Amino acid sequence: MNTYIIDTECYKNYWLFLAVNHKTGSKLEIELFGEDAKLSEEQAKKIERLLLNHETISFNGLNYDIPMICAAMDVWNCKKLHKLSTKIITSQKVTWQILREHKLNVPAYKYHIDIIELPIGQASLKIYGGRIHTKKMQDLPIDPNALIQDTERSLMRKYCRNDTQVTGELFDALRGQIDLRKEMTTQYGINLNSKSDAQIAEAIIKSELYEQTGEHYRPKQYDANYTFSYRNPEIIQFKTQVLCDIFDQLLYETFTLKDNGSVELPQWLVAPITIGKGSYQMGIGGLHSRETAQHIEAAGDFYLSDFDVASYYPSIILHQRLFPETMGEPFLNLYREIVKKRITAKHTKDKVTADTLKIVLNGSFGKFGSKYSSLYSPQLLLQTTITGQLSLLMLIEELELNGIQVVSANTDGIVTHYHESQIPALQDILFNWEITTSYTLEQTDYREIASRDVNNYIAVKLDGKTKCKGCFGEASLSKNPDGLIIYEAVAQFIANGTPIEKTVTDCDDIRKFVTVRRVTGGALFQGDYLGKAVRFYHSNSSSLADMSLVYAKNGNKVPMSQGCRPLMNLPDSFPDDVDFYYYYTKAKEVLKGVGYI
Repeated sequence: MNTYIIDTECYKNYWLFLAVNHKTGSKLEIELFGEDAKLSEEQAKKIERLLLNHETISFNGLNYDIPMICAAMDVWNCKKLHKLSTKIITSQKVTWQILREHKLNVPAYKYHIDIIELPIGQASLKIYGGRIHTKKMQDLPIDPNALIQDTERSLMRKYCRNDTQVTGELFDALRGQIDLRKEMTTQYGINLNSKSDAQIAEAIIKSELYEQTGEHYRPKQYDANYTFSYRNPEIIQFKTQVLCDIFDQLLYETFTLKDNGSVELPQWLVAPITIGKGSYQMGIGGLHSRETAQHIEAAGDFYLSDFDVASYYPSIILHQRLFPETMGEPFLNLYREIVKKRITAKHTKDKVTADTLKIVLNGSFGKFGSKYSSLYSPQLLLQTTITGQLSLLMLIEELELNGIQVVSANTDGIVTHYHESQIPALQDILFNWEITTSYTLEQTDYREIASRDVNNYIAVKLDGKTKCKGCFGEASLSKNPDGLIIYEAVAQFIANGTPIEKTVTDCDDIRKFVTVRRVTGGALFQGDYLGKAVRFYHSNSSSLADMSLVYAKNGNKVPMSQGCRPLMNLPDSFPDDVDFYYYYTKAKEVLKGVGYI
């Protein structure tokens, strides 16, 4: 079986189908030209054979390309295909509703994989291309409502080929996730290849519960007047009046739901809480400390340690015996088995099983807050997250009352700074907290930590390795590149003492200097249209000093683009006008922002 990357383009008088062999680069290209043009029987059979007998990869294929291909194989002409295309793109209806209206049957091709749901952080194909540093970033070259001229057909073919190139590169970047999904598909007998982690979790839990109970579970519908309360978990014991008052008020609070199904939190609950020298804030996403520009070292007889709770939310769910209202005790029994199997898999180094069950556990939690999910359970979500936050606050309070400073807290853990003489007291507090809550803490020791805020920091471990989060983290599919060399230079300086200037000027990888940004309505540079996803770097060219990228719709400057040169095509060699001074100046600003200077 071969793997083909597929894509389609559609205009009133033009339709293109492209399938590129991901290994050899050979392609099947079928082009219709003219409003009344239709697929021939032979062309339709070629496409059908490819979809039935080979693995095909698309980006948003299930919602767009596959329906369009099926309509074309149903002998729709270009004009009719364009109407369907416009409706799918612009209508507020989901694709399956549109297809039902048109009586269009779309088979479930078992070898087709749509990769749009796999990356964390929803983005367009063009933005993902920028995140993986694809060679060429290109927007649609011709207005989708225009008529294609005969001379423009080659332009459309080149554009579509570039899209399949980017899709193929994204497919390669997601290979580990795709291979795991294939394993899971075989294991559970459900096609999970095109699903996000949360969708996989819901599908597996529903399937497993159906095997046990014979029931089909559907989303719970709550009326507009639905209210609920937080139940006392019987493990929270505060000592200071401020936290006692918060806990008492919480037990009497009545919670309601927003229109989107999420829990409405009262303002008093999300107000800052001061404990010792630290400030903390609760929220539906977890507890967060509110430090800024903070740099702390474990110097002399002082230690700096991170204590994370192992499998925090699953532990809370099991210990509190929580389950979605529609699923009841069978869910809890299944959830307990999943947790046990994952622990066993980790101990036996069965990575596939461990990773599979991690997706089920983490993904299911994301669905507890979705009103469209069969796992929807706002009370379970609130009970879990609030219990987790109160438990951490209880630990923080006890540490601070004993003179042990907590310098950071985030969702499932804390970072402490303490003297050698405080180790016995620290160990007693941690032990008692674990006994009281039944949760397990895991320790990581740091040499130093420098943070812009709780979500953006660099922590240096005792062996010199770094743990970097947020803007300091490595490039990923979940965030746009924004001068990665800036943060790399800061990390190298903090971890190894490498001068900022050296890291910046020694680097000859232009990908670490670029910024990728989405521009609503598209961007122009010197009158040329760049697209809605742009890539640029800061140049030292005097001719660009007063120039910027601008919004196509109003001519306003695109933020942070003054003095920049667009780089929609990555060059083969490092540009000679990169403004090194800009980058190491920014790095020094970041260093100051983490409290280092």
